[in-house]
Amino acid sequence: MKQPRHFISLHDLSHAELRGLINRAVELKNKPPADFQPLKGKVLAMIFEKSSTRTRISFEAGMAHLGGTALFLSSKDTQLGRGEPLADSAKVISSMVDCIMLRTYEHSTVTTFAQHSRVPVINGLTNLSHPCQVLADMQTYFENRGDIAGKTVTWVGAGNNMCHSYIDAAMRLNFNLNIACPKGYEPAKQWLDFADDRVQLFSSSMDAAKKSDLIVTDVWASMGEEQEQQQRERDFKDYQVNQALMAQANPDALFMHCLPAHRGEEVTAEVIDGKQSVVFAEAENRLHIQKALLEFLMCA
Repeated sequence: MKQPRHFISLHDLSHAELRGLINRAVELKNKPPADFQPLKGKVLAMIFEKSSTRTRISFEAGMAHLGGTALFLSSKDTQLGRGEPLADSAKVISSMVDCIMLRTYEHSTVTTFAQHSRVPVINGLTNLSHPCQVLADMQTYFENRGDIAGKTVTWVGAGNNMCHSYIDAAMRLNFNLNIACPKGYEPAKQWLDFADDRVQLFSSSMDAAKKSDLIVTDVWASMGEEQEQQQRERDFKDYQVNQALMAQANPDALFMHCLPAHRGEEVTAEVIDGKQSVVFAEAENRLHIQKALLEFLMCA
C-alpha cells in the first residue's frame, strides 16, 4: 500500500511544494474554479482535544467548499478520552476516513497517529508546533509584500509552538528570524539546535524589531497555561508590541497575530487595529491555505 503524505511540520514539504502550496491557496482564494469539487465523497476526521474557532471552521468549511465532509470528534465523544491506545485509534479511524486532522496537547499524539494511519495526518496544533497557522501567515505576507526570502521577521514573546513553526518557516523559506523573549521562555533546545544563523535570540524586543519587515506575537499565556497568567504578565511586561516597538521596524512592516488576542497585554489596540495589522486577512487565509493543503494531500 502506498504510504500517505502527512503534514506534521513544514519540513514535510519541499521548498518547491511549500511555495506551490502558497500560490495554490492564493488561486483558490481569488479564482475558485466553478463546480470545483476534487474532494467529493472524501471525509476528513477532525480530532480536537483543544477547543478551537479558526481551526475548526477553516477545515470544516474548506472540506465543504471542495465537495467533501468533515467530522468533528472531541476526546469526550470518542474512545481517545477513555484510554484506547493511540495506535489502535489511528488504525480504526484511518480505515473509515480519507484524512485525519488533530488539534491536541502532546506532539507525540500526532506523530503516533501518523505512524499508524493509512491516510494523511495533519497537525492542526500541538504543544510544540502550529504549522497550519504559519502557512496562513506566509500566504498573507506573500499576498501583501511578495516573497519573504531575505526579509527579516521578529517574533516577540514566548518561544512557544508558534515560535517553533516560525523557526521551521525561516529554514524553509530563507528569511531571517529574530526572537525576542524573556529569560526562561526560549524556544525548545531541539529547535534552536536545528536552526542556523538565520535565527537569532534577543533579550530586548526593541533591538530585535529594528529594520524588520514583519512583527509577530502571541498571547502571553496559551491554552493550558492560564494558571501562569499573573507571573507571565510580570515576565513579559517589556515584550508588548506597541507603537514604539513598531517604529523600530521598517515603515512598511506588517503586524500579525494568530488570534485570539488580548488587547492591552501582548499587543496594544492601536497596533492590532492599525494600518500595519493584517490579522483578519491572516485569519481568513486559514481557510484558503488549508483548502490547498487538503487538495495537495488527498489528490496527489
